Amino acid sequence: MKYDFTTIIDRHGKDAIAIDGLGRKPGRPMLPDEGFDVIPMWVADMNFPTVPTIQEAIIKRATHPAFGYFAPTEEYYQCIIHWQKSRNGVMDLSEEHIGYENGVLGGVVSALTAYAAPGDAVLVHSPTYIGFTHCLNNNGFRIVHSPLVKDEDGIWRMDFADMEEKIKQNHIHVAIFCSPHNPCGRVWQLDEIQKAMEIYERNDVIVISDEIWSDIILEGHKHIPTQSVNAWAHEHVVALYAPSKTFNLAGLIGAYHIIYNQTLRDRINSKASKSHYNSMNVLSMHALIGAYQPEGYVWLDELREVITGNVNYAVEYIRKHFEGVELMKPEGTYMLFIDCEKWCKQHGKTIEEVEKAGYRVGVAWQDGRMFHGPYSIRMNLALPLARVQEAFERLNQYVFNANW
Repeated sequence: MKYDFTTIIDRHGKDAIAIDGLGRKPGRPMLPDEGFDVIPMWVADMNFPTVPTIQEAIIKRATHPAFGYFAPTEEYYQCIIHWQKSRNGVMDLSEEHIGYENGVLGGVVSALTAYAAPGDAVLVHSPTYIGFTHCLNNNGFRIVHSPLVKDEDGIWRMDFADMEEKIKQNHIHVAIFCSPHNPCGRVWQLDEIQKAMEIYERNDVIVISDEIWSDIILEGHKHIPTQSVNAWAHEHVVALYAPSKTFNLAGLIGAYHIIYNQTLRDRINSKASKSHYNSMNVLSMHALIGAYQPEGYVWLDELREVITGNVNYAVEYIRKHFEGVELMKPEGTYMLFIDCEKWCKQHGKTIEEVEKAGYRVGVAWQDGRMFHGPYSIRMNLALPLARVQEAFERLNQYVFNANW
């Protein structure tokens, strides 16, 4: 490989919540027992060096001593247009369709508040990304869950009948769609997205499609932009993207929307502008430009190969060694969402006890209950394979096959 995905980088003292934030607030993993170092597998960021062209772009801009008011450059827009065309087959994107967002969740809130009022119901699938839960609750919306269901092969599927019933019963006109799905890792197929959009169309529902994970698709799968599946979706879907998940840039902030319909775009831009907060950071702009260079395309292809290998290893290890622990093999993202219900009931343990047993030996994984998985744990696999292997060996020795 051209780029380094094997070096274990030291993130201590480098503003990393994944490392320095342990044990400091409720809901975060505890510090491990003496003798164990931390393997960060909770926060959804990566433990790999990003593509060097990002640092080069930021450093180049930072050498100029003025950082005054600015506007996004033509290069910024063209980088996005070329990226979407090359990676996702989007052929009709132009500058006017693209708008900056202070993070995908900022875009979600702008779109929600443009088309719904506090107290209104909003449809989301469950398990649910915790960021959606916070956004909806903090802005006074009423969350209506349509649970995903597992088929006979253990694959998470949308329940289309339930979706339509919930929409009609609750007079819903705004829905959040997550593609690929976080935390389940589904990469939706064309017919699935089309069926969902047909339901939204029949019921006059504006769709907010979070596609931040769209670049991290595992071997054998392909991301299909929600807006591309039919003419209605093209005009009634607000799509949200960012380089942050792909290139580990969350600390720089910076996402963008794609909205083709001018009325939709005008309303959401108007809502976003009211706070005078939704403004781009100049270094964030240059980070995106650095990411979307030819080197970034190569780096991402190598990353996807590495993540696919890590996922294959983890899934095979769990199925071989952790009897009673169930999971769907992810198709996208670098997260596992494991179900420990059978194991817990077989061993008389609570999911909280399982989590803490992992924390004690340095496996800093994430409580899945906040994602509406009652016995679930979410695990980040974006680490060098050696660290993934070490984490699972600890779980084997001290948690799932230990007397405690």
